[in-house]
Amino acid sequence: MLKNIKFVLLIFTIFSTATLINAQNNLVNNKIIHIGKYDNQTMKHLDVLCNRFGGRLIGSAGYDNAAEWAKFKFEEWGLEVELDEAGEVPVGFNRGPWFGRLIGDKPMQLHFATPSYTSGTQGVQRGHVLIEPKNQSEFNSIKKRLNGAWVLISGTNSGWPIDFSENATKKRDSIKKLNDIIAQKNRKISTENWYNQGKPNYPKDFLSFIEEPALFYKEMCEAGILGIIQSSKIPLRVLYDRKNIDNMTFETLPTVPDIKLDEHQYSIIEQMAKERRYFQLEFDIRNHFKIGPVKHHNVIAKIIGSEFPDEYVVMGAHLDAFDVAAGGVDDGSGVSVVMEAARLLMKSGASPKRTIIFALFSGEEFGLLGSLSWVKRNHDKLANISNMFNRDGGPTVPMSISVTEEMKEDFKPIAALINTINPDFPFELKIRKPSKKPTKARGTDAGSFAVQGVPTVNFNLGDPKGYNFSYGEIWHTERDLYTKSIPEYQNHASIATAIMLNEIANLNHLLPREGYFIKE
Repeated sequence: MLKNIKFVLLIFTIFSTATLINAQNNLVNNKIIHIGKYDNQTMKHLDVLCNRFGGRLIGSAGYDNAAEWAKFKFEEWGLEVELDEAGEVPVGFNRGPWFGRLIGDKPMQLHFATPSYTSGTQGVQRGHVLIEPKNQSEFNSIKKRLNGAWVLISGTNSGWPIDFSENATKKRDSIKKLNDIIAQKNRKISTENWYNQGKPNYPKDFLSFIEEPALFYKEMCEAGILGIIQSSKIPLRVLYDRKNIDNMTFETLPTVPDIKLDEHQYSIIEQMAKERRYFQLEFDIRNHFKIGPVKHHNVIAKIIGSEFPDEYVVMGAHLDAFDVAAGGVDDGSGVSVVMEAARLLMKSGASPKRTIIFALFSGEEFGLLGSLSWVKRNHDKLANISNMFNRDGGPTVPMSISVTEEMKEDFKPIAALINTINPDFPFELKIRKPSKKPTKARGTDAGSFAVQGVPTVNFNLGDPKGYNFSYGEIWHTERDLYTKSIPEYQNHASIATAIMLNEIANLNHLLPREGYFIKE
């Protein structure tokens, strides 16, 4: 009889404890929703990132300032936080203002940009315009005029600067030889056309030269050009000098500006140059460098688990952003949501069973540097990560989540709860099939975890209200601004993220990995 009473009391205690835990969790979720609806700070965080710090390239003051600020905010909200050294760049880069104009019969303000880690001007510089040579003969004919000239080069800007590495020089040398042979053949064709005027099959068409932007780059620099100018589609996209940055020192910095000019203006200027009309271009480009090496840091904040502190749920975004704009979407829209989710959890009094890690990674735009570094140095934690969530898909709103059959029962109540937040944003649980484990980290920081076998289940995003958001418009372009983020989507995303993290961290088990990747 006594044993039966003890057994009943034990069952009652377990049931009461579970009920109490569920009630506490529901209270936390309700607070998250209430605070998130009536005191949401997501866009305030984004305002600071974009309009106080601006572009946040690793190696820049903008990045370092943003990292220090994020650390300060996490500490202010009560999280454990560290600036986690993730790597270094050999020199630093800070972008100042840039201006340009055409001086002539029809003056024009110029719309352009330059890739990061490329040269600025030596103050305000004004000069005439030439079209680049395609063979040695053409180079010889304009060599004297290259001094003090802006040179229009071929090709269309892809975001990267013109490569002036040793390998690029070797490639150009081989093309020059081929173009010289083509030039000889064209001279022969010209002679034939002259002597055979009016005969059938004459005049013959000239052979086309092999196109290579800035074919005589080294020789033109030695001749004293002011800079090179390449046509660029709109919006302007500029990246960084990935081919040369690892070998840069303060003594071997680039010296010639690499200007990517609005394709419509380029066409006008090119035609004027072909007509040999007199005009000048004037540029003032303030690209500044810093003696290195310059370290860059991840910002890692934690809510320590109450029961399983050595088991983890990771929520990531990348703090760095290209500096031609302000990184408002890529990835300010991710960082601001991650930070607000952390704030909502702390303000709601959450005490999750597992540790929640909020990771603002550095150097994503330079090849996932920050996340790869963290994964490498925290390899012992990977088996205990329930899931790595990541927000780097733009300022659209969570609409669904795709999980494995094995995870379905864990996510059913989460999806149902998120579905109650706002009727404008219905939320659906979907089932995904196992995928092949990637062999190389790609795309975004989640890739650094996926190659190690860590699940990277994430929200599927949408634009249900029709704000006409286009990721291609902002991706590494001048339009990646604060104004491109969508406040109501951002606010909702932070609430949904906080709830999801809280629920996953409070499961009685880690999310099952069975069925996530195809068995090899």
